[in-house]
Amino acid sequence: MSITAEVVRQLREETGAGMMDCKSALVEAGGEMEAARGILRKKGLAAAAKKAGRTAADGSIGSCITAGGKAGVIVEVNCETDFVAKTADFQSLVKDIAEHVAANAPADPAALAEQPFAGEPGKTVGQLVQEKIAFIKENIVVRRFARFEQAAGASGVVAAYIHPPAAKVGVLVELGAESADAAALSALAKDVAMHVAAASPAAALYVAKEEVPADVLEREKEIYRAQAAASGKPAGVVDKIAEGKLKEYYGTFCLLEQPYIREPKTTVGQLLKGKATVRRFVRFRLGEESGTKAE
Repeated sequence: MSITAEVVRQLREETGAGMMDCKSALVEAGGEMEAARGILRKKGLAAAAKKAGRTAADGSIGSCITAGGKAGVIVEVNCETDFVAKTADFQSLVKDIAEHVAANAPADPAALAEQPFAGEPGKTVGQLVQEKIAFIKENIVVRRFARFEQAAGASGVVAAYIHPPAAKVGVLVELGAESADAAALSALAKDVAMHVAAASPAAALYVAKEEVPADVLEREKEIYRAQAAASGKPAGVVDKIAEGKLKEYYGTFCLLEQPYIREPKTTVGQLLKGKATVRRFVRFRLGEESGTKAE
């Protein structure tokens, strides 16, 4: 039977497999789309191990919030190309992994791979990923994840924000509040997460300025002192200049001191005053060395 280019294109978009592989599978399946998907999966399983060493530099960040905001997860799952990262099959995998981490709280990606996958009894998460590698024909790596769960008896909310449309930046945040409208608190947490995702010129590293380690502050002061001295400032004012410069550091790297992205004349701390406190947050940017996090 004749296999149209449109049908081949549709199968490629759904699976991420190569054009010729899709066409061959459709021919073998007599044009039946579901059977062609199965053929692609079977043929790919044997080759999956060969792809494990290939660089997975693209991918997507996903999230899952459970128990009415009492717990939440963000995950980074890598693949090789942006094309595959956008496919429904890969996005479904990211969603499944985020939901699994939220429900099962693995210690790290290695422990995650060994856990039974609830969606398909008799299969581990690692085996699920291997099947996807075989089906999609790109290496796939669950690179990292973060999971927040509120302590027993704590009042607050966990929220996530994934920056659209590419899902290359994601944030998880936990707010604490003694008493507040649940919907309003969730909206506020989402606003804070969105701010952390979009903050410029740099992402926050700490919640509050009191959390900046002493050695970091001393290093920054030394830099500011050296800059002031090099510009010819009198020795008596070098320390004052360094102290003043620290305010700029706090405003860049401490979340509560940053100008709120929607109202730059208001700091995040002022936005939250009397409403909630930031207990912790984590920010993932696809491919970065490590996420920014505070607790």
